[in-house]
Amino acid sequence: MKKRKTLAIGIIILMILIGAKVSAQEKDAEKPVFITVTTLHRNLDSKLKAKDWKAAEQEYFDKVTSKNDLIIGSEIITHYYTEDNTEIAMVNVYRTWEDIEKANTVSDDLIKKGWPDEKARKAFFEKYDSFYTPVHSDEIYQSVTSIGRKDYKDETKKPMIVYLRKSQLSMKGDSKKAKEFNDKITFKDPYIKAYYPLRHSWGSNSTDFLEVFYYDSLADMEKSSDKIDELIKSTWPNEKDADAFFDELEKSFNGKHSDYIYRNVPSVSK
Repeated sequence: MKKRKTLAIGIIILMILIGAKVSAQEKDAEKPVFITVTTLHRNLDSKLKAKDWKAAEQEYFDKVTSKNDLIIGSEIITHYYTEDNTEIAMVNVYRTWEDIEKANTVSDDLIKKGWPDEKARKAFFEKYDSFYTPVHSDEIYQSVTSIGRKDYKDETKKPMIVYLRKSQLSMKGDSKKAKEFNDKITFKDPYIKAYYPLRHSWGSNSTDFLEVFYYDSLADMEKSSDKIDELIKSTWPNEKDADAFFDELEKSFNGKHSDYIYRNVPSVSK
């Protein structure tokens, strides 16, 4: 059962984005949305403090992101347990691919309105840019509506644990098995507050498959693992049936994955 439990968590554990409330903002629940993830890095040479960074991001959110209707969801997630403590990921959600480009134009206009004085605007963005190094990476993902999702029921002002698991698709298998697993296991786990599956749309690896889980705490994330094990045993009490199901489910992936744990910043979440 240990192997099966690990596989279950691996397949159903994020993104994007990363922790964005991807589907909660969709008007049509069956229509995929697009998620951009820009990974920035803290400038360790900056003399500014974390509270200064948060204040600058809050000001930008209040004046720009929150007022841009083409951005239907957004999230900032920061390093917690990842290989790089400088990581800060900016996640935005859009209804269409075209809206990604259009939103940039809208943001440019909102920036001018938010800081009408050119000198003040220049000073703000010089300070804003000083928090980050010039190096960043960009990825675009698409939500996977066919296997379901789990949205927030209650908003919280406390930072949440954002667990992202990046798997590699084998381009085989049957997505119906993943949907069945979600329906019978993932969505019945009370410790999982939100779940968003994403797949590659634009980036370096076309086999990327991301799953994003939100938890209230690291303790709940561990409890979730035990709960998943319990649900698996009760759902497939016959071991042969369980083996047959997971053998089919496993065909969708090549066996490789990586794990990342972040925390979000609720005050700049949309």
